[in-house]
Amino acid sequence: MSHSEQEYQNKTQQLILSDTLRMECLRAVRSLYLPDCFLGAGFLRNAIWDCLHNKAEMTSLNDIDVVYFDTEDLSCKTEHELTAKLKVLIPSMNWEVRNQARMHVKHNDQPYRNTTDAISRWVEIPTCVGVKLDKGEQLVFTAPFGLAHNWALNVAINPKRPVPDIFYQRIEEKGWLHIWPLLNIIPTNKERNIK
Repeated sequence: MSHSEQEYQNKTQQLILSDTLRMECLRAVRSLYLPDCFLGAGFLRNAIWDCLHNKAEMTSLNDIDVVYFDTEDLSCKTEHELTAKLKVLIPSMNWEVRNQARMHVKHNDQPYRNTTDAISRWVEIPTCVGVKLDKGEQLVFTAPFGLAHNWALNVAINPKRPVPDIFYQRIEEKGWLHIWPLLNIIPTNKERNIK
């Protein structure tokens, strides 16, 4: 029986709600009132992978990607100030705040429409996820490719960002297969053509 996206969201919601540290981080970010803001990438992805590997303790987060969208203020100074505020709220975390309204320049893309559009350009499909906490304490997800890849432990390259060298380099440098040995790395088209 295949799960619906709603079922994956429900499972993910239970997982995050039961994680005291992640909830604390979500509340800290919410307190900044950033437009179209999500905690992205490993914040959500790693929680799912940890759960599927039955880890007694969550894998520590090397950084927390806070992504928002503000076309009115594109200054790096603002990002640094926001990072500093989060560091005061939760000093144990390595915060990385980025306004996605300016990140298209770095990646040589057309300007992004919003934060979800920016997230949809990240290197691996299971990394293209984000979560935020709304005023009513409800979790709101963004997952341009859905959450099924995460729950299936599949790591595929993003067709919108076909950079196989970076894809494999990231998997290697981040040590994903050591941390989560059940991951299934999906070969890129380039590799399939060689075989």
